[in-house]
Amino acid sequence: MYAFGGISATILTDRLKAEGMGSKEEAVMFLNQDYEALKQECLETGCLFEDPCFLAEPQSLGFKELAPHSSKTRGVEWQRPTELTEDPQFILGGATRTDICQGALGDCWLLAAIASLTLNEQLLHRVVPHGQSFQDDYAGIFHFQFWQFGEWVDVVIDDRLPVKDGELLFVHSAEGNEFWSALIEKAYAKLNGSYEALSGGSTTEGFEDFTGGVSEMYELSKAPRDLYRIISKALERGSLLGCSIDITSAFDMEAVTFKKLVKGHAYSVTGLKQVEFQGQTERLIRIRNPWGQVEWTGAWSDNSPEWDEIDPADREDLHLQMEDGEFWMSFQEFLRQYSRLEICNLTADALSNDSLSFWNTTKYHGMWRRGSTAGGCRNHPNTFWINPQYKITLLEEDDDPEDEEVACSALVALMQKDRRRYRRQGQDMHTIGFAVYEVCVCYRGCQNVHLKKDFFLTHSSCARSETFINLREVSARVRLPPGEYLVVPSTFEPSKEADFVLRVFTEKQAETEELDDEISADLEDVEDISEDDIDDSFKSMFAQLAGEDMEISVHELRTILNRVVSRHKDLKTDGFSLEACRTMVNLMDKDGSARLGLVEFQILWNKIRKWLGVFRQFDLDKSGAMSSYEMRLAVEAAGFKLNNKLNQLLVARYAEDEVIDFDNFICCLVKLEAMFRTFQQLDKEGQGVAEMNITEWLYITMCG
Repeated sequence: MYAFGGISATILTDRLKAEGMGSKEEAVMFLNQDYEALKQECLETGCLFEDPCFLAEPQSLGFKELAPHSSKTRGVEWQRPTELTEDPQFILGGATRTDICQGALGDCWLLAAIASLTLNEQLLHRVVPHGQSFQDDYAGIFHFQFWQFGEWVDVVIDDRLPVKDGELLFVHSAEGNEFWSALIEKAYAKLNGSYEALSGGSTTEGFEDFTGGVSEMYELSKAPRDLYRIISKALERGSLLGCSIDITSAFDMEAVTFKKLVKGHAYSVTGLKQVEFQGQTERLIRIRNPWGQVEWTGAWSDNSPEWDEIDPADREDLHLQMEDGEFWMSFQEFLRQYSRLEICNLTADALSNDSLSFWNTTKYHGMWRRGSTAGGCRNHPNTFWINPQYKITLLEEDDDPEDEEVACSALVALMQKDRRRYRRQGQDMHTIGFAVYEVCVCYRGCQNVHLKKDFFLTHSSCARSETFINLREVSARVRLPPGEYLVVPSTFEPSKEADFVLRVFTEKQAETEELDDEISADLEDVEDISEDDIDDSFKSMFAQLAGEDMEISVHELRTILNRVVSRHKDLKTDGFSLEACRTMVNLMDKDGSARLGLVEFQILWNKIRKWLGVFRQFDLDKSGAMSSYEMRLAVEAAGFKLNNKLNQLLVARYAEDEVIDFDNFICCLVKLEAMFRTFQQLDKEGQGVAEMNITEWLYITMCG
């Protein structure tokens, strides 16, 4: 049975997104909870909000170390800020980094990202909406907005927080009576299923969920030669840039080097400048320590002698631009001293300053499904081609007078969805990556084609993600000549199921599209044969099977087909079901008798023999069954071209353990032909559009 409810819900969701749902202006209500309506209801009834979707109970804390009855959660109570202090404040004197003190949860990656948010008020108030307090219209309800896999969602929470021994268990403010940071952590925990689901992660994950941007990371020991240019352009676009020094042991954490740099600590990059120094151009970079305390003491630090040898106007200008905790250093020194640079590129809707340039962005929502679109990486050539495919047409090279190479810059980012939610079931991030191929001449300009196995066996990738890794997102910056390119996202191993978002950011305008086969059917003309055309041996067999009425019923057809198939020892089959035989009779029955006459049975028999040939062609290992990964090619060989979603649907319906036996293959083709022929009858104008009334719709769906 087909899940019409699921399909119709998907269509409705697609339409709402096309109308702006999920944008910052119209965030999706998480779990359909409407903040304004719920708050109004609480104010009218005089009751404080209690969230039925994220209960103040042990299972909201976690499932392993924070599981119910664990030592860490024993004695935990849920209390409102109004119960914890006499004068609770939402934000006191502005949101600052001292509002964020870590509790008994390993989510420092998230807290570092929240701390960075406090440095950019515009970004902060996208996540923390204005107008919330414990004084005006307090109803025990708050809300926050996060970017999740391509759309903004509005998350409602109550303000009951986990408390142990009178203290907040998790994030808290140094002030003691300020609660915005504890509440934002709770909202993020609700979004991910529990507090414990937030344990372990990278700051860039938080950056992205607070901005909708896309992150890239550079190991500075092997920095690309154009990194200075990359940083310069990122700063022009208002991107968030962070750098850090790796720690080699627990003793290194927060350790200070002899020139006053802190290991394992997140710094921000805030500026670049070139100055004339000792007859040469010196490239400088400005770094900020968010804690505003310990500063670099080496060359180009605040009072170093290098400043005395540059133009006084430049010196005055560069010093005036600095804030507390900021310092300059040479770019080469930066590459030596720091281990890693992370850039969160903001999308156009995150930037309000019209003078900032920004990436052109495109995003696609896709899925890997076992047996149909989860083909694994290039190490698996027999299945790699079935992964979803996306085409980028790079039209214009970058504007960069210093660059002699004619190239187009693009940033490709692949993110797997909702994996933190599966931790409770013992699952986690898949290992993911992508490969980029140049589209060869014969396929250029093609839209409705999903490239098959032969293409990938004979073509090498021209770019790829640096590694397959079990992070939420992998990204890679590519520089390619103008042309058409194919991006193939995949898990490392085949048959790993997940939903994903593929985002493509290009410096100049580019065209992107999903490559997928156009739905079509090469239906043969209905055979025009009479009883005189049928040989005597077939007539004799039919007469023996059909009985006195000389027609074959659904039950008789099932008996015939199963008897015949059982003689083919090379075929794996569970036998044809009554439902399958009923579909065959409906396909061939021209007089509405629900039975097949001699001619109708002959035509059906001819189809089954032809499809048996196709089945054997794609039973590559001669096991008597066909791999579901070959389903797409086999269906195409039988005359039907289908897109990714339909292939997923067919595999889900007709395959078992990634294997399709003969009877299910025949049933699939019978159903396809029946539905295509019905559509052709209803498509009276031949425009690919069918109109029907409710009676026709029910007849097709109930009898098909």
